Amino acid sequence: MIELDLQPFTLPGLDTNRPIVIAGPCSAESEDQVMETAKQLKAQGIQIFRAGIWKPRTRPNAFEGVGVEGLAWMRRVKQELGMYVGTEVANAQHVYDALKYDIDILWIGARTTVNPFAVQEIADALKGVDIPVMIKNPVNPDVDLWMGAFERINQAGIKRLAAIHRGFSTYDKTLYRNKPQWNVPIELRRNLRNMPIFCDPSHIGGKRELIGPISQQALDLNFDGLMIESHITPDKALSDASQQLTPETLELVLDKLVLRDSKASTEDLKDLRKEIDRLDDSLLEMLSERMRVAAQIGQYKKDHNMTILQTGRFDEILTHRAQQAEPLELSEKFVREVMTSVHEESIRRQNAILND
Repeated sequence: MIELDLQPFTLPGLDTNRPIVIAGPCSAESEDQVMETAKQLKAQGIQIFRAGIWKPRTRPNAFEGVGVEGLAWMRRVKQELGMYVGTEVANAQHVYDALKYDIDILWIGARTTVNPFAVQEIADALKGVDIPVMIKNPVNPDVDLWMGAFERINQAGIKRLAAIHRGFSTYDKTLYRNKPQWNVPIELRRNLRNMPIFCDPSHIGGKRELIGPISQQALDLNFDGLMIESHITPDKALSDASQQLTPETLELVLDKLVLRDSKASTEDLKDLRKEIDRLDDSLLEMLSERMRVAAQIGQYKKDHNMTILQTGRFDEILTHRAQQAEPLELSEKFVREVMTSVHEESIRRQNAILND
């Protein structure tokens, strides 16, 4: 576990009795668009307005944000509506410009988090500044890289930090734009116990109809807040149109969310948790026994100069175990993932024996 010098992630007057919601368009496109979206969000009780000023795009000639001009619009939101405002920064100049226009919250995007040199440049630009900074997960599920970004920013003197879980890039065709892989932010929290975590359901889902279910799952996992993209005319948005909600629709989504009690006593679960511990002990003993047999197979393959991977045998195991899943009230996907992990460990052990 890493110890960082942290202070609560908050701002004066911010309601922290319920999950914090940060909302606004993916990109600031015009002064009218920014102001009208902010007015509608404020009417719903949103206290923090977000908008992208600089937009890192995969290919050139795409809309890459309005630049510094948009910061003046953000400052107007702050001055006229009394909302806090936040935007993404990707280099030192972005930091200097954002601070010049009194931006309240900065965040580092996923494409920047992957680059320690860029994160360090931002950290250096923030020295001597007291401002909340949020860091999105890197595009790949690398917890160490994510934690390293927090360490760099914290070492620059920034103490109000928060994580943003926006999912992970994948080549696979899935329901999501970016796979949630909830185990990754859970691992981050295990290592950084006091780190607030926000969920970005817009980027995870990639489709507006998924924002509600993903937000609910994040709150069920005791996340501290949500960052949701909202635009007055989403279908006309210059970036990420399909994943933005109108302020009116956002209000409906938020109203349907169920807030769980994260501080309720778990004393009544004591006996069930003991049973879980007993079963876990049994599982580990059985896995150890299975690996012992796998090692014997590895020795046989070595003695007979056989290759390790026997694809037909693995297909047979995987198919048979998947068929056993439903009668045992287990999902086929879960069983396949477990057996694949077990097989990978068996291969690793057999490989060590053959090359000893």
